[in-house]
Amino acid sequence: MANVLDLRRRIRSVKNTRQITKAMKMVSAAKLRRAQERALQSRPFAQMLTNVLQSVVSRSELFDPDTGVPLHPLLRETRPEKTVLIIIVTGDRGLAGAFNSNVLKAPLRFTEYLHDKNIDVIAIGRKGRDFLRRRFPMANPESTERAGRVQIVGEHVNILGKVEYDAVEEIAEKIIKSYCQEEIDAVYLVFNEFKSVISQRVIVQRILPVQEIGRREVAQVEELSAESRERMGEAAKSAGVSLQAPDTTEIDREAVKFATAPVDYIYEQPPGELLTDILPRYVANQIYSSLLESVAAEHAARMTAMDSATNNANDVIDSLTLTLNRVRQAAITKEIIEIVSGAAAL
Repeated sequence: MANVLDLRRRIRSVKNTRQITKAMKMVSAAKLRRAQERALQSRPFAQMLTNVLQSVVSRSELFDPDTGVPLHPLLRETRPEKTVLIIIVTGDRGLAGAFNSNVLKAPLRFTEYLHDKNIDVIAIGRKGRDFLRRRFPMANPESTERAGRVQIVGEHVNILGKVEYDAVEEIAEKIIKSYCQEEIDAVYLVFNEFKSVISQRVIVQRILPVQEIGRREVAQVEELSAESRERMGEAAKSAGVSLQAPDTTEIDREAVKFATAPVDYIYEQPPGELLTDILPRYVANQIYSSLLESVAAEHAARMTAMDSATNNANDVIDSLTLTLNRVRQAAITKEIIEIVSGAAAL
């Protein structure tokens, strides 16, 4: 059994660890609030962009009247999905519980579902990149040969600390270019959808081709377990974070009114040109929104993980303190017995 000095050192060490985990929990809670605000502030623009696009679509010809083929390549296509691009959004750092592993399980199952198709992968986030590098080969940009049925064609790290729209738009432009050149036939996005601390899920969303403006096309969903939601709820309450999703009813109501009046607008450019310019922005905004939601979900997961670590440290300290008291009591009892025995021997 450890002596008193060793036990005191261990208790001191665990207390220092508890201070670190408690501080990280509060930092994650503060970052979560800011991430929620950024995601909330992006919604009016996304809603108005959707409304404008729906307005333009309703006033322009989308299909060739002779062939019935969509005039814009990003709209619904009839070509089969031979090569699929999957964008996987994870975090750049760990200490977030099962956040990254849960996100990475979804594309692995999805690649098994698409067992007869070629799959290209773009990794956003350091954790996802490192994981995928160990499992799949990197594509050689100078070769026309595929590195494997599943290959990594792109990776982006250190963009989630502060998500910038310009960086996301650059990624979207490359994806759209590949799709228009028929190098890929469909694009799926894997990320953690976040509405509130206890309302989030890992989804696989198809973003190309665009089938219906304003509707999220979900191909696969993985909900949080009841135990995980309960643990997140307890961590949020102790950190002072609201469990309810922000009320955006008024914002959404005002945004819906924009560009939806039943009148005939006069466009400076033809509606077809507007559609060609706005539709790529619509795709880029979907990726941008998913990154914002993923960042908020990561902070919520890290806050929960640090809360669990703090509670575990408290349990360890209690257990070590109890052991320390028993060791001290045993040492005192031994000394008393030795004194009594010595006195009785005289």
